[in-house]
Amino acid sequence: MASKKQKIHMSAMAKREERWAWLFIAAPFVGFMLFMAYPIVFALIASASKWTGINSLWGNMVGFRNYAKILTDDKFWKAMGTTIIYMIGIPIGMILGMLIAMGLNRKIPGKRILTTMYYVPVVSSLVAVSILWAWVFNYDYGLLNGIYKALTGMHGPNWLGDEVMVKISLIIFMVWKGLGGTVILYLAGLQNIPRDYYEAAMIDGANSWQKFKSITLPLLSPVTFYVLITSLIGGFQVFVEVQVMTPSGGPNYSSATVVFYLYEKAFTNGQLGYGSAVAVILAIIIFIITAINFRGQDKWVKTID
Repeated sequence: MASKKQKIHMSAMAKREERWAWLFIAAPFVGFMLFMAYPIVFALIASASKWTGINSLWGNMVGFRNYAKILTDDKFWKAMGTTIIYMIGIPIGMILGMLIAMGLNRKIPGKRILTTMYYVPVVSSLVAVSILWAWVFNYDYGLLNGIYKALTGMHGPNWLGDEVMVKISLIIFMVWKGLGGTVILYLAGLQNIPRDYYEAAMIDGANSWQKFKSITLPLLSPVTFYVLITSLIGGFQVFVEVQVMTPSGGPNYSSATVVFYLYEKAFTNGQLGYGSAVAVILAIIIFIITAINFRGQDKWVKTID
C-alpha cells in the first residue's frame, strides 16, 4: 500500500521568504521575456515579411524570399567581406595589448598614469572619438596629412576616400579604441600568475623567451579566449565608426559592414522585414563562430591548477 505524501507545513516566515524568492526570480524572468525573448521571436516573424513599420505585418508575409534576396545581393557579400577584413585588427590589438600589459606589469614610474591613458579611449564616447578620428584622417586638413606634408612636402593619401585606405584607416581606429580594454584584461591575467612558476623556471635555467612561451602564454590563454570571443562578437557588430566617418558607406561601398547594410535597408529604405532577415543571418553567423570557439577551447586554453 502506497504511503500518503505528508503535507509540509511552512511557518509564516518561510512562506514570506518563499514569496520574496518568487518575486526576485520573476523580475529577471519578466525582463528576459520582454527585452530578449519577445524581440527575438518578433524579429524571426518580421524577417519572413515585407513589413515596413507602417503596413500590416501579418498581411505581408513572404516566407524565405528575404533570405534568398539577401544571399544573392552583391552589396551584402561586399559588406560581409569588409566586416571580415576589419577583423584583421583583432589579432593586432591582442598582440599589442599583451606586449603593453607585459611592460606595465613591471615596476616602472608613471605606471598608473600610463594605464589610465590607455584606458581613456575605451570609456570615451564612440561617436565623439569617431568624429575626432574623421578629422585626423581628413584629406585636406587632417592631422595625419598635415604631419606627412610637413615631413615630405607632398600631400598625404586620401585616408577615407580610397577603397583600400578607408579599410586601413578604420582598422587603425578600431585597434586604438579597443586597445585599453585588452591591456587591462591582460594586465589582470599577468598579475594572477603565481611568481613561484617564474622562480622555478629561473632555477632550471630558462631564459625570458622560454618563460614567456611555457608559462606566460599558456596561463594567459583564458584571457586570450575571452578577448577573442568578445572581439569577434563585437567585430560583426561594427556600425557607429562607419556611420560617422563614412556616412555613405565609403567609396564604392568599400567601408560598409553588415550592420551598416542592415541599417541602410531597414531604416533608410524602410525595409524593416528585410533588415530583420539580415539580423537573423548575422545572429546565426555569430552563434556558429562562438560555438566553434567554445568547442575547441579545451585544446589550447589552460588554467592554473
